[in-house]
Amino acid sequence: MSKLRLGVNIDHVATVRNARGGNTPDPVRAAMLAEQAGADGITAHLREDRRHIADADIDALMDALKVPLNFEMAATPEMQAIALRHKPHAVCIVPEKREERTTEGGLEVAREENALAHYIAPLREAGCRVSIFIAADQRQIEAAARIGAQVIELHTGAYCDAHSDGDFAARDVELERMREMSTYAHSLGLEVHAGHGLTYDTVKPVAAFPEVMELNIGHFLIGEAIFRGLPDAMAEMRRLMDEARS
Repeated sequence: MSKLRLGVNIDHVATVRNARGGNTPDPVRAAMLAEQAGADGITAHLREDRRHIADADIDALMDALKVPLNFEMAATPEMQAIALRHKPHAVCIVPEKREERTTEGGLEVAREENALAHYIAPLREAGCRVSIFIAADQRQIEAAARIGAQVIELHTGAYCDAHSDGDFAARDVELERMREMSTYAHSLGLEVHAGHGLTYDTVKPVAAFPEVMELNIGHFLIGEAIFRGLPDAMAEMRRLMDEARS
């Protein structure tokens, strides 16, 4: 199997910064450290309410990074304009609600298929790889393929939550669903990524899916970095990913 890429989400470095105000800790510095430690890409989600990442962070990341930036965003005109101005390597379209603490589920693509097809067309024309963050659901995967997305990112949150809750029957059901849908998406010509809530305890079964090419992990790695430093936290995640892949 090909080597699995690790994308590091640096949103929650900005969460800590914004809790007090000021300029520290700097998410761009975290991104550069992650890059030096072997990250294959950096993910940053510019939310409508700017609760963590700010516009200036995106400007600085585009200037500083040598690895690709995966720009997570809601399907709004404002975010489309920002993406078209910067032209990051990838844009990942995610659902977004102001009241949620974190992204709660996958995007409803099938219901908004026509609107999303028109929305992503200029992004593709600008050279951005378009990824859609969705649940492991056949209907949503088929819709993502029809609208012209090049990548899907499977939402691993339900699987991780079930593991954390000790509901191993539900965990295994979710894992099997993701396994089947990663194979199905690959058969449609979509590149498959996965992420949300992955930890050292949950990453290996997902990393073992041969169709999955990239994992995007943020909150857990930033939390572990408090105790062991970001390079060491990443090294352990990479070790587990490579072990699962082999």
